[in-house]
Order: sequence, then structure tokens, then C-alpha cells
Amino acid sequence: MATIGTFTKNADGSFLGSIVTLSVQAKNVKIVPEDNRSNDNAPTHRVMVGRAEIGAGWTKMSNEGREYLGLKIDDPSFTAPIYANLFDDPEGENYSLIWSRASKRSND
Repeated sequence: MATIGTFTKNADGSFLGSIVTLSVQAKNVKIVPEDNRSNDNAPTHRVMVGRAEIGAGWTKMSNEGREYLGLKIDDPSFTAPIYANLFDDPEGENYSLIWSRASKRSND
């Protein structure tokens, strides 16, 4: 697992922060609630940089009862989408965007 972003939560329920990897350096990334969902499977949040939508998020619940956002971030310059989870930090003041590589299944 790697922290690839840090965010703060605004009073309107949106998040503002940055995403940094070896190939991505995005500042002023905003994760905004989606108020006009077409169905229960539609994203609960949109990931924006300026006017460009670069991803979507879904509110999820961990096995421990901890709410978090599961994000899918994509861009034409990416070879594949980035999947990451936005968790609140233990202090509750900031949020960390955590990425981990999907494990490959073996055919044993």
C-alpha cells in the first residue's frame, strides 16, 4: 500500500487535495459529491481537476464499519486506471488516498 494523495474535507462534503505518483503530479484535485445519481450503482462522487473530470468514487464500508471512498481515476495518458481508497486519518483532520496493486490470482 502506498499513500498517493492527501486531502482535507470541506464543509460542503467535498474534498480538496493533491495526488502525487512517479508519473502524476496533480494539485487542486477536488472530490465532489454527486447529487444527481441515476441509480444506486452510479458514483456517489466525481474526481475533478479544474473543469476536467478524471474519475469517480463510491461510498463504501469496511469490515470494521469504517466509511471510505473507493475511487477510480483515469486519464488518456495512463496505461490503466488507478484504483485507490480515500480514508480519514486517525486524527480525523486529514484524508489519505491509499493505492495498492491488485493481487494476481494463481490457477492452482
